[in-house]
Amino acid sequence: MNLSIPKRGFSQSEFENRTSKAQRLMTELKIDAILLTTEPNVRYFSGFLTQFWQSPTRPWFLIVPRDGGPIAVIPEIGLSGMESTWIENIRTWTSPCPEDDGISLLSQTLKDVTKKFGRLGMTLGQESHLRMPAKNFKKLIENISPVEIFDFALSMHKIKKIKSCAEIEKIQHICKITSLAFEALPDSLNIGETERECCLKLRHDILKQGADNSPYMIAGSGLGGYDNIIMGPTDKILGNGDVLIIDTGSTFDGYFCDFDRNFAFGKLSDETRFAYQTVFQATDAGFKMACPGKTTSDIWEAMWKILEKGGALGNNVGRLGHGLGMELTEWPSITLDDNTLLEPGMILTLEPGMTFSTGKQMVHEENIVITEEGARMLSNRAPNEIPIIQKIIS
Repeated sequence: MNLSIPKRGFSQSEFENRTSKAQRLMTELKIDAILLTTEPNVRYFSGFLTQFWQSPTRPWFLIVPRDGGPIAVIPEIGLSGMESTWIENIRTWTSPCPEDDGISLLSQTLKDVTKKFGRLGMTLGQESHLRMPAKNFKKLIENISPVEIFDFALSMHKIKKIKSCAEIEKIQHICKITSLAFEALPDSLNIGETERECCLKLRHDILKQGADNSPYMIAGSGLGGYDNIIMGPTDKILGNGDVLIIDTGSTFDGYFCDFDRNFAFGKLSDETRFAYQTVFQATDAGFKMACPGKTTSDIWEAMWKILEKGGALGNNVGRLGHGLGMELTEWPSITLDDNTLLEPGMILTLEPGMTFSTGKQMVHEENIVITEEGARMLSNRAPNEIPIIQKIIS
């Protein structure tokens, strides 16, 4: 494989544009600042990319004021890393310090930037979390009172839903790496191997071809279909008649792909073959509908119409796709009543799935970007016939 590798990181102007976009919205909402506490949101405005977020010991804070540049309030251990970003205003404390892990420093900083409207935005609602101890949050609110807390979660989702050209390039790159690894996988699979062994082969190839990580790789299998898509891989041995799904979220420079592929082992029933063709056609219908001016619900209706016609008994996933970017799943969801307007620059997964027989599911997923002309595939399209593995492990 000879793929052009996108430049890592972003220009300072990219971060300045993101900050300006948020500040214009803050002015409209009469908010003095937003306080960000989670890795994707802190990274979105700062470029601070570190694996250290895997440790739950220390909290990290980024304040985006309505005027001026972002302010980092972080543990001292992260100072040199934050200094390598475009952030100039960095305030630190020695951590861990359970009795006051940055709260006093954060409180004083927030008091300094919330004097006009007396309103602070935080991501408290849909698809968000605090990532700080509840007692610290309570103490923070008490310290900055009478500042009003405004839920900025949905606004933050809307800011991040439109990807820049540089973001799209990174996601497209990891999609291509993963697509090529999926395409090569059937040649190395054998009847008699386990789910875990099959996934390990895929993960090795994805990393070998240039992915930074493959943190999400699930599998499910069963005779003629599978009954779950979130629990594996397991040590279950794949036998004649089994169908295997592998779904991966792999990353490049902090951005995810998220799509799956299905594989049959030995014989394939007509029922299973038809189910595969149904979800494949539903993907086509969703792709055709994914144009600027349409909505996520329009995509859902287009795909569900095909699934229902194909005999779907239901869909226990609860949605037929979602946003994608710095996180494996992002807002919005492709559901009947989501109704998010599609705009150029949005990246979505199309994930039609159905229960086609008792205890048997078929799910298919692709990654797309919305352009002025319509949708464009980022993942290489899956084969229109399910690959069948015939080799038996020696």
